Amino acid sequence: MQRIVIVLALALGLAGGAAAQEEGPRLTVRGEGEASAPPDMAVITLGVTERASEAAAAMDAASGVAARILERLETLGVEARDVQTSDLSLNPVRRGDGSEAEPEIVAYEASNRVDLRVRDLGSLSDVLAAVLEDGANTLGGLSFSVSDPEPLLNEARRDAVAKARSKAELYAEAAGVTLGPIVRIDEGGSGGGFPRPMAEMRAVKDVPVAAGETGYTAEVTIVYELVD
Repeated sequence: MQRIVIVLALALGLAGGAAAQEEGPRLTVRGEGEASAPPDMAVITLGVTERASEAAAAMDAASGVAARILERLETLGVEARDVQTSDLSLNPVRRGDGSEAEPEIVAYEASNRVDLRVRDLGSLSDVLAAVLEDGANTLGGLSFSVSDPEPLLNEARRDAVAKARSKAELYAEAAGVTLGPIVRIDEGGSGGGFPRPMAEMRAVKDVPVAAGETGYTAEVTIVYELVD
């Protein structure tokens, strides 16, 4: 039994050594690609915050304004799938200098916020003006994106591969070797939705808003065999 184990171990060792000898020199390069385009969609967080002496009164006031906002968005053609409640809260407002063990509650504050997608950027000004008229008093998180990012991601991936190839050719030329076949391609992180400056300004309720461009990135690592 011991002899068989030794023979097998030697055979595996020889096979591993042969495989290691067959593996020639390699070059590993990384490429980062990017692509951008004007956005076709805006994402906004808006809502209402109301304060009253009673908790129920504060919540009723906030709910009433929120209901008017949702009704107005529907009349403006915003689909239900593009409106989602992101925050609903009710908190006591306390008064005190910090010396009391339990500061006195003087009011209650209710908040109702929604995340809104505006797919027609041409209507963005009208949408914001309408909800402000209906009582919205909180607005934040305005960002721009594209509704179908896959084509831009693919363009960024192609750019990443091209840059990795260009880098590999440069290194091979400088080292006096020739690139062989690709051994492996690994994709790194892909991302997008970040803004890029652009000279387009839109007036939103007398406030200038720059839509800019939306950029997407991709990373790729490529391993080449090298030929002397």
